[in-house]
Amino acid sequence: MSVIEAKNLKRSYGKNESKFEALKGVDVKIEKGESVAIVGKSGSGKSTLMHLLALLDHPSSGEILLNDQNTTNIKTKELNKLRNESFGFVFQQFFMNTKDTVLNNVMLPLKIAGISAGKRKKMAMAALKEVELDDKASNKANDLSGGQKQRVCIARALVNNPQIIFADEPTGNLDSKTGVKVEQILFDLNKKQGITLIIVTHDDELAARCDRQIHIIDGNIVKDVK
Repeated sequence: MSVIEAKNLKRSYGKNESKFEALKGVDVKIEKGESVAIVGKSGSGKSTLMHLLALLDHPSSGEILLNDQNTTNIKTKELNKLRNESFGFVFQQFFMNTKDTVLNNVMLPLKIAGISAGKRKKMAMAALKEVELDDKASNKANDLSGGQKQRVCIARALVNNPQIIFADEPTGNLDSKTGVKVEQILFDLNKKQGITLIIVTHDDELAARCDRQIHIIDGNIVKDVK
């Protein structure tokens, strides 16, 4: 069963002479529980594709189906709710409130979802335990190492029990040893909890760990390998 599907997805920026076609008609179907690497050089369109699949941006044309539901005409408020409930995000940049506590950073998606304070804390602590950082819950995020910050981001990504985790260059800012640890947490979530994992990367070794590699060049999928 496909969890997310793109049909003839196009995305362009600018107009007339300055128009740039980032995606040129992409078709892709991702099954529930798969781990998928979207691979390509800088400017290939891989991050554009991830942003569209994650409903963070709108395509110029084409359709995105989430659990067979067409997302094209969903209103912004409903779309935000759907994205918050269905997806978790891990980016190369941590996007954390560094002056706030680790616990509060992880609780943020639950707060947005309107979950009660007591339940929020319980769910956030469980997510932190999953990444072995429950002992850092009261620390300021600024006091953590890069690897610890990325693990907090993974806890925040999984706190809502998402169907899909989108990871954009998740180990790009980490040393190789720390990067391997972060990768392992993501793949464990994929294998043990059945969370679909979509990773944007130019790292061939990381891509090779995924069930499938989708290669993009100049806005086109040129290879889709399982």
